[in-house]
Amino acid sequence: MTHTARRIGRTLALVLPVVMVLSGTLAVTRVSWSAHNTESQLLTAASETTVSKRTKTPRAAQDVLRDKLLVEMREKDPGVALTELQRAVEARPSMARHCMSIAKALGKAAVDQYGPTRAHRFSRPVCDTSFASGVAQFS
Repeated sequence: MTHTARRIGRTLALVLPVVMVLSGTLAVTRVSWSAHNTESQLLTAASETTVSKRTKTPRAAQDVLRDKLLVEMREKDPGVALTELQRAVEARPSMARHCMSIAKALGKAAVDQYGPTRAHRFSRPVCDTSFASGVAQFS
């Protein structure tokens, strides 16, 4: 008798948590997230944010910074933009992972605006010399 009870107990101990997790996961996959939308939305692991078709997709901070620095570079010079990039990375360390791509974009824009020879003069050791890499790549 005790052997049967133990066997049932072990089976429940293994199966019950799995059933609870699956039922909880399935219960939250279809949720009406907004009051104005009566349709349920299916969530996936790949979706980061849910944005309705009526609203504009928010821009990432690195895209905003890159565009701001490109405008500043066109108005002034690449040296000023690189200094601002360095300050932005120091102020927000989370931007460091995007620093190289932004510096390369600045290098490409500098080649387009100044030509390869003059653009190299603005090179600085910002973001592992990615600006110079971008200038060389697009020369």
